[in-house]
Amino acid sequence: MPAKMLSKMHPMAKGMMTYALLWPTGSLIQQTIEGRNFKTFDWARALRFSLFGSLYVAPCLYGWVRLTSAMWPQTNLRIGLLKAVTEQLSYGPFACVSFFMGMSLLELKTFEQAVAETKEKALPTYKVGLCCWPIIQTINFSLVPEHNRVIFVSFCSLLWTIFLAYMKTRTMEPDHEQKRGSTRKS
Repeated sequence: MPAKMLSKMHPMAKGMMTYALLWPTGSLIQQTIEGRNFKTFDWARALRFSLFGSLYVAPCLYGWVRLTSAMWPQTNLRIGLLKAVTEQLSYGPFACVSFFMGMSLLELKTFEQAVAETKEKALPTYKVGLCCWPIIQTINFSLVPEHNRVIFVSFCSLLWTIFLAYMKTRTMEPDHEQKRGSTRKS
């Protein structure tokens, strides 16, 4: 069955296939930036990115795009801005929390460890997302035809996935207030 026919019959499959490739690619690019190469890549990490991206993120994103298209079927700049703001206030926090929780659980961390990492990393990640996703999604929702929106945002998310991979592996340092407070208690 030709790919074009398959994607028309099963539109979510197109996004799932895209994320199954783009998310591990983002992980491998991030690993390259951290100094790894083909022989030293953490292939299990890349596989987790592939599984999470294709089996969780793509269906969630597909559902979100369908929901917003049903709520606001028009395609213009005003509606694009409205959808982008709505996304940042609802889907954005959900996506950050579910990324850190889901990836931590795929690493076989305990639920408590997953919650702790999510508490530490989700808000800083969300704040960075606020700087780029409203612009990307305004373009996506106002200029890109609905049937290409998941694919468009998939390619934009490659850079975001590289950042997510960085945040996932990053050890967060306590902020200055916490450092100051802990030295006062000593």
